[in-house]
Amino acid sequence: MASKAYAPEAPVGAPPSPIDSLAGRDLCSIADFSTVEIAALLRLAHQVKADPGKFRWALDAKQMVMFFEKASLRTRLTFETAINTLGGNAIFVDQTQSPLGERESLADMSRNLERWVSVIVLRTYAHDTITEMAQYAACPVINALSDLEHPCQALADFMTIEERFGTARGLKFTYVGDGNNVCHSLMLMAAQLGAHCTIGSPKKYSPKPDLVAQARAIAAQTGGSLNIVNDPVVAVTGADAVYTDVCTSMGFEHEVTKRAPIFTPYQVNEQLMAKAAPHAVFMHCLPAHRNAEVTDAVLDGPQSVVFDQAENRMHAQKALLLLLLGGAATHTELS
Repeated sequence: MASKAYAPEAPVGAPPSPIDSLAGRDLCSIADFSTVEIAALLRLAHQVKADPGKFRWALDAKQMVMFFEKASLRTRLTFETAINTLGGNAIFVDQTQSPLGERESLADMSRNLERWVSVIVLRTYAHDTITEMAQYAACPVINALSDLEHPCQALADFMTIEERFGTARGLKFTYVGDGNNVCHSLMLMAAQLGAHCTIGSPKKYSPKPDLVAQARAIAAQTGGSLNIVNDPVVAVTGADAVYTDVCTSMGFEHEVTKRAPIFTPYQVNEQLMAKAAPHAVFMHCLPAHRNAEVTDAVLDGPQSVVFDQAENRMHAQKALLLLLLGGAATHTELS
């Protein structure tokens, strides 16, 4: 197994800066990065958005390959646009008809890919596909969505929150709906940034207990908190941000009929949003099933920031690529 191309260690007694500590790393889970590293990545994302020309050739000639087992609009286009406007190149491989590891072992794939490309981006069903590829590939591996987590979405979402509120620290962030991959990354991200997170899900559809425990352990260090409830009104009351996602994620389509009546009380409509703080924003990772988990009035209403989130996927992923590939080394203000 080849070793990751980590940046040189900092001098003895001096902690490595986020710029150095993230070079060569993988992003399989939000929990893979420290609180300091997450904060630095978001600072860089804001800089990239404010002054994109400054980074135009930061990843000159870098090659990014994307293997997607699931359909995509935002993830594919924002990653391709991100690296193209940083001077690199994107290669897309459609795996929707052939799961990764079926034709060739993931270990063998990794040992080939690391010799050709600078970074591997994976959008898969099984989370183990991503962690196994990361285990064997010497170049960085990025989770662009698995059944367990969606870390790139969470980065963009909390970038959007920082734009609206200045900081996530102390913010009351509420997620209503299925305790799915997006929910997992959001509660870990909220914990990393010291937010007070509430998850409102039906019984038997709450987030995974091991990830809840992990998020609570992080929150204990950052001053945040995590609360799991079953009542959507309790969850939303007083919230600064209200987030929802589809009730049936990709790969669970066979449960649509079963889930529909269970999630009906969790629909984010004008009545439920009225329970949030007057200044609250509405958030959704998209695509949305209109008038299912959210009504048109909320999705298209003045509190909605869903298209800001979609735009920020590109900026957050630019920052991620810059840090993992060493393209931000001259921006010492992140240290």
